[in-house]
Amino acid sequence: MAIFRITASLDNTISDAYEENLTTRGTGSNMGASDILEVFTIYAQANSSSVEKSRALIQFPLDKITEKRTANILPASGSVSFFLNLYNAPHSSTVPTNFNLFISPVSQSWQEGKGLDMDNYTDLTYDRDGSNWINAASASTWITQGGDYLYSETVTASFTEGTEDLVIDVSDIVENWIKGLGGGKYNNYGFGIQLSTTHEADIKSFFTKKFFARNSEFYFKRPNLEARWDDSDLDDRGNFYFSSSLATGEQNLNKIYLYNKIRGKLTNIPNVGSGQLTASLYSDKSGTLLSHFDAGQVSTGIYTASVYLTGTQSTLYDVWSLNGTQYFTGSITPKTVNTEMTSDDSKYVISVTNNIYEYRKDQTARFRIYSRKKNWSPNLYTVAQKTPENLIIEDALYKVFRIVDGQDIINYSTSSTKYSKLSHDVSGNYFDLDMSIFETGYQYGFKVSFYDDYLNSYKEQPYIFKFKVVD
Repeated sequence: MAIFRITASLDNTISDAYEENLTTRGTGSNMGASDILEVFTIYAQANSSSVEKSRALIQFPLDKITEKRTANILPASGSVSFFLNLYNAPHSSTVPTNFNLFISPVSQSWQEGKGLDMDNYTDLTYDRDGSNWINAASASTWITQGGDYLYSETVTASFTEGTEDLVIDVSDIVENWIKGLGGGKYNNYGFGIQLSTTHEADIKSFFTKKFFARNSEFYFKRPNLEARWDDSDLDDRGNFYFSSSLATGEQNLNKIYLYNKIRGKLTNIPNVGSGQLTASLYSDKSGTLLSHFDAGQVSTGIYTASVYLTGTQSTLYDVWSLNGTQYFTGSITPKTVNTEMTSDDSKYVISVTNNIYEYRKDQTARFRIYSRKKNWSPNLYTVAQKTPENLIIEDALYKVFRIVDGQDIINYSTSSTKYSKLSHDVSGNYFDLDMSIFETGYQYGFKVSFYDDYLNSYKEQPYIFKFKVVD
């Protein structure tokens, strides 16, 4: 699981825009129950110098993030990125172009409220429940009308056409929220979203940018805070190559893993911090040592070592030990690097070996991918294999979409953080999928894409694997 989303717990639009009479401002109005968030400025509507503004407030609960970090599911600060995702809401009014939005932490608590009217601003709070342009909450005013923000922590999102979604890295803000006041930072009161200071002071209108709010009927258009990280484990036990002069130093490295499972549960090796865990390679079971390497811990119960070796052995034995105590002995069938006479335009047959087709929303499922060359056939001059080898694809990504309309839920992560990268081990490729991000009652599909060195890009494979998510 390398992607995790939480939806907003509060959101609201606050505005000092004029009511229909162009005399009274709607500063007391609340729009907390609306299915839309709106950001704009209107210049010179009431008179030659009048300015009207609208800003959005949105807050996310951090308890789920801290729970997953405590459980070592979510990586530590610096190894995970947090993105704020807001989705464009099409409308019939004009749309501003070439503008910037400020996304800033709100500096005090506020109430969502129950107002709906975003046109005539008739849902007034009367200093009771709900935030507006003047009040942060019942009987509590903003220090500065329009909301109080930590502008020193602001991140900026740029829009060209005006119809783009907002996808912005807010990692520093979220990590500071997690630290809180007790950690020398600030508490989580959510984000304020507004046009940049320059645009709000400009003598032109930026009307109007709308996003879907948390009450939207469109499940996957609701605002979310998304954690992304690369959790792929690239275990080369089933894809181990002897060192070759044809490869670079790094390409000659093989990562092998030890999974310490006690009664089916990954568990840390006792006293592993008291010395150096090592992985030693032997040529036979009698104990002819070839080389040994330091090992490190990846996560709870999982350890890895980067090893290399030149040789011709048909089988290698890896022995994991600490302070003279041997914990595990495994076997490896090494391969030799070969050059090719022609470029490879490989086609594959792919299947999922463990898909149960229906998953609960509270599950994290692991999908096992079986791959082989499409035109595989045994060598007629040797003993033919009855079963083709399960190929391990070194660099592969997955995407997930909803079957009914093709809407992407998780896209291929071709950026620096490959949060949809497939892992591999001795049994082949696999990935874990957190079902909590899906709307129940729908069927979803996923596809995989393999990196093609000759094309220098990923090549999507022509297979769709379907599953359904239920309560």
